[in-house]
Amino acid sequence: MARFKPKARTAARKLVLQALYQWQVTNQDISVIETQLLEDPDRLIIQSLSKIDVPYFKQILNGIYQRFDELDTAYTPWLDRASNELDPIELAILRIGSYELKYCQDIPFKVVINEAVELAKGFGAEKSHKYINGILDQLAKKLKRTN
Repeated sequence: MARFKPKARTAARKLVLQALYQWQVTNQDISVIETQLLEDPDRLIIQSLSKIDVPYFKQILNGIYQRFDELDTAYTPWLDRASNELDPIELAILRIGSYELKYCQDIPFKVVINEAVELAKGFGAEKSHKYINGILDQLAKKLKRTN
């Protein structure tokens, strides 16, 4: 089993957040966004590509892109508004957390939720981390019951 660096995974999540935000706002092709971010270091919110788990970034970004409808359906029961009314940052974080909860079962659900909360604290609105925490906690409970 390959060992990974937690900080590099955290950096990968930040980069996925940046890519998803760009995709959601511009509707630009996800592969173009991926290439732009990986080939133009000036575009990065992270200081250096060497600090990013690039394979994990690609796995999550493409996994979310291929399954975003399914992921949106997974967390929708706990929303207090329509998903199209969510802030783009909140939406991207919910998609990242939902993907990891559902498809990265080697990562403990508490780690997934904590990483999502930290993204929300760093990039979201003032209290969005509480909103993200509540929704992903409910999704984690549901997924644990069905697995």
